[in-house]
Amino acid sequence: MAELGMLDMMKQARNLQKEMGRMQERAEKQRATADAGGGMVTVTVNGRMQLLELKIEDALAGSGDARMMEDLVLAAVNEALRKVQAALAEEMQKVTGGLNIPGLNIPGLKG
Repeated sequence: MAELGMLDMMKQARNLQKEMGRMQERAEKQRATADAGGGMVTVTVNGRMQLLELKIEDALAGSGDARMMEDLVLAAVNEALRKVQAALAEEMQKVTGGLNIPGLNIPGLKG
């Protein structure tokens, strides 16, 4: 009877591994967009925590206020990263049923 339990555990582990592979594929396709300064800076990041797009309104770019531009870029990027991490965490919750599984290699998630 112990062998049957071990076989079931191995089958569950294989299924979880397959689902994790699908999760990683979905993570790579995940996108999040955020803006700062009332839309003066807009950024898009992906689930691999890469900045894909950065838009700066002409009015801000031409203002000569580098410090404000830096602050708005940082705020927008950090918010977009927070959004994509939250979406990935929600996906992970669905896959693992809330279990914390060490060694998972999903960018932006602690495992």
